[in-house]
Amino acid sequence: MGLKFRGGLIGPKNIGHDVTLEEKQNDTEGQPQGVLGTDNNKELDPTVQPAGATGSSTSSVEEKKDLQFGVQVAEATLQVWTREHLIAAYIMMWLINFVNAFASGVAGTLTTYAVSSYSSHSLVSTTSIISGLIPGLTKLAYAKYMDNFGRPQGLLLAVSFMTIGLVMFAGCNNVETYCAAAVFYYTGYSWLDFTITIFIADTSKLRNRAFSIAYISSPWLITTWVYGYACDSILDGMGWRWGYGILAIVVPVVCAPLGALFYWNQRKAIKAGLVHVKPHGRGVIQNIVFYGREFDIIGILLAAAGIGLFLLAFSLYSYQTEQWKAPLIICFFIFGGLLIICFVVWEKYFAPITFIPWYLIKNRTIFFTYSMMASIYTAWYVWDNYLYSFCIVVYNLSVPHATYMGNVYTMGSTFWAIIFGIFLRYNGRLKWPAVFFGVPITVLGVGLMIKFRQPDVNIGYVVMCLIFIAFGGGTLVICEQMTVMAVSKHKNIPAVLAMEGMVAAMGQSIGSTIAAAMWTSIFPKKLAEFLPADAQSSLSDIYGSIDVQSSYAVGTPTRTGIENAYGATQRLMLITATCMYATTWFSTFMWENINVKEINQFDGAVMW
Repeated sequence: MGLKFRGGLIGPKNIGHDVTLEEKQNDTEGQPQGVLGTDNNKELDPTVQPAGATGSSTSSVEEKKDLQFGVQVAEATLQVWTREHLIAAYIMMWLINFVNAFASGVAGTLTTYAVSSYSSHSLVSTTSIISGLIPGLTKLAYAKYMDNFGRPQGLLLAVSFMTIGLVMFAGCNNVETYCAAAVFYYTGYSWLDFTITIFIADTSKLRNRAFSIAYISSPWLITTWVYGYACDSILDGMGWRWGYGILAIVVPVVCAPLGALFYWNQRKAIKAGLVHVKPHGRGVIQNIVFYGREFDIIGILLAAAGIGLFLLAFSLYSYQTEQWKAPLIICFFIFGGLLIICFVVWEKYFAPITFIPWYLIKNRTIFFTYSMMASIYTAWYVWDNYLYSFCIVVYNLSVPHATYMGNVYTMGSTFWAIIFGIFLRYNGRLKWPAVFFGVPITVLGVGLMIKFRQPDVNIGYVVMCLIFIAFGGGTLVICEQMTVMAVSKHKNIPAVLAMEGMVAAMGQSIGSTIAAAMWTSIFPKKLAEFLPADAQSSLSDIYGSIDVQSSYAVGTPTRTGIENAYGATQRLMLITATCMYATTWFSTFMWENINVKEINQFDGAVMW
């Protein structure tokens, strides 16, 4: 079956609207809108009615009375934001991202040691699969939650999930609980990041939006130099549990001022008479049914369970005595596949409200942006999942220095995103920088690591490759976010960004699945091949713990054998990842040629 694109393969079109880009350029974008736009035929909650406001303004409550409460109150709130409050909000968001960057860096580093403490080092990828899949699948539901209840309430929910996850991290006693904690933490983290991105989209002009996003991400330039030493101190002193416990206190405290500012302006808009909430009149059971339908809970559960079971089979098969023939793995494949089929049937024929906005994906640029994201995230997690372990074991780096290696990309891409954001402000082109710079330099970096990420090669060459990848990634990440926003009506921006997050999470999960499958099937065989005879009896312990791997003295036959096993395994993972970038390049080439300088936007509160 061929895929039909609205308007064919040329000529930019707006998602969900059969109008040209020229017509879109006169579309005002001053107000936030619903995830799936307005559906006047469905039940909305709570209903919002005008409070004496009349007129033909695009911000009129009368014209927007059918929108969900969260959408309309957010629109009204933007009318009362002052310049001072916007500046304060951007400063607070920067501080929140500073803490989140520090916390996620610490959490990600401690994951290796926490999982290894249960002798399950190879479950690092499994944890990544689960903690990446759930946040992505729930982001659209979270966007709908904000549409129904409001931005402050969404922020509160996101921070609550992060805090619960950190508390669970601190108190867990097995790898299963640790994985559950990772789901809570990274789900909240993803939602909070999404909330900030939507606020930036609401309050910045398109030509300045890339720089605004890069500015909010700039704390990584600082935290990269800090959290490595914090991890070292935590591991040598209080232990990883106390590290998580401290973060569980710091994160909500830092996020509270922004939540208060959101709530203050929301109440200000309501008190100003811009909106009036009418009670919906439903009981508890009716509310449960309503929101279950609104958020498509059945669809989310089917997708999460089906995809999760299917992908986890690739990660967990090596722990079974019969491996691929094990009943557990066979059941994972069968039931996972059946649930995925049920999800498709449910979404197609039975779901009253689908949680995936299928009609938006028909736009050519959106479709190929998502395919680009899927390929680049999949490739990334194939080669990156065990980079930290490689640095610790093969290069014998300390914890801080290993985190520096792991964050060469973060530093480089964040720095480059700022430069590229300024470039976009004055040049405006999105497609050709991605096609002729972003993808090629990324492929160059990953391809060169096939040769250089080996035990007998100087680490400086690996750093060089990571810098190449960082500059490519800094270009591509900005381009893909800006592209989907540039071709969208403003009311669809939350939907396309939430869908973008889901595709990225799927790419992460698939990439982690491939990495886990390759690692668990290849690394033990390479250990058996390279370990000396006197270490063969310890193969299982070596395979399962990074601490055991790094405990052997550098230069000993056992340590050399472990290093060679790492190099041989990761060479195959890098080759696999490099091949995936062909899809990335083709996808960017299929984008529409958009110039953000030519798109005039904004009639509302704007930072700059």
